Amino acid sequence: MELLFIQSQEHPELPLAELKAVMECEEIQGNLNIITEGLVTVDEISKDNIDDYYKIFTRRLGYTHEVHEVICNFPKDQLKETILSINWQDYISDNFAVRVKRFNSDLDTTATEREAGSLILSSLPEDSNIKVKLNKPDSLIKIVAFEDQIYLAIEKIKLNKKHFEDIKPHKRPFFYPGSMSPKLARCMVNLSRVKENELVLDPFCGTGGILIEAGLIGCRVAGSDINWKMKNGTAINLEHCGIKNYRTFHIDVRELKMYEEASGVVTDPPYGISTSTGDMKGNAIFKEFFTSIYNNMKDDAYLCMASPHYVDLKPIANETGFKIIEQYYIKMHRSLTRVITVLKKDLDI
Repeated sequence: MELLFIQSQEHPELPLAELKAVMECEEIQGNLNIITEGLVTVDEISKDNIDDYYKIFTRRLGYTHEVHEVICNFPKDQLKETILSINWQDYISDNFAVRVKRFNSDLDTTATEREAGSLILSSLPEDSNIKVKLNKPDSLIKIVAFEDQIYLAIEKIKLNKKHFEDIKPHKRPFFYPGSMSPKLARCMVNLSRVKENELVLDPFCGTGGILIEAGLIGCRVAGSDINWKMKNGTAINLEHCGIKNYRTFHIDVRELKMYEEASGVVTDPPYGISTSTGDMKGNAIFKEFFTSIYNNMKDDAYLCMASPHYVDLKPIANETGFKIIEQYYIKMHRSLTRVITVLKKDLDI
């Protein structure tokens, strides 16, 4: 079967990278096809495990808004005959609505929704009790138009993004300026390829934003910080979010010796003027961090971290036994671009 993903267009690469990482670590097999920015399909996905896959996508994805099961795709001038050829009772049992989403298309949204709804009703048997229900329908038919092509689908998941609004840094019990957005934190956790019940470590935990997102997808979490106020604030925020399986430590990363090797390390090391870095300066922060964290993570674990564009991580990673797997750039303002880097231990050296 084929699934269609409508993704955020906040960043040109991260939504797709996140989806690939989740499919990889959750061992979801399928061919990923990029239609355009914000719109991708995955075909040849197993129908036998589809309910489990829906649960995984719902629980994990941050930069995906909707997931739909593709019924078919066709040129937009074949809308009428295509809709009339489908046995809609295979997809609708009680009531439905039609919604149009456009990507680089001049399709008339309102007219197409009305036409499609009427065509579906006309194709049903006379004794059918299926009706149109515009507000909270049981079944939602999606017409996704890209240029002159239409993807006809039925909605399976509309991910609840209210969480990312409700848990913004300034809405947590403990707040400190400069905290990462929840959506980016979730994406970084996913890029680390961790699974449910595995241990995620953030050795610069700050206010706990990364650990909150890791905990909410079912991971065990541990955080440390050189600032005791941050360590305590992280615990307060984790408790506020209902996350119980956590441990926090007040310790310098250079002295960190974990009770258990982490399955994933996800972090945003301090590098701004206003942040506390102890006696570490400049690139030394990252070199000391890599050296310390190497023995605190499993050999197959991923490290996903943020850094400023003016720090070249490649020579530091090479020197400390890591290799860069992928990198993504986020322009914050005129003088700062944040780089999201995924690394692994280089076991071949």
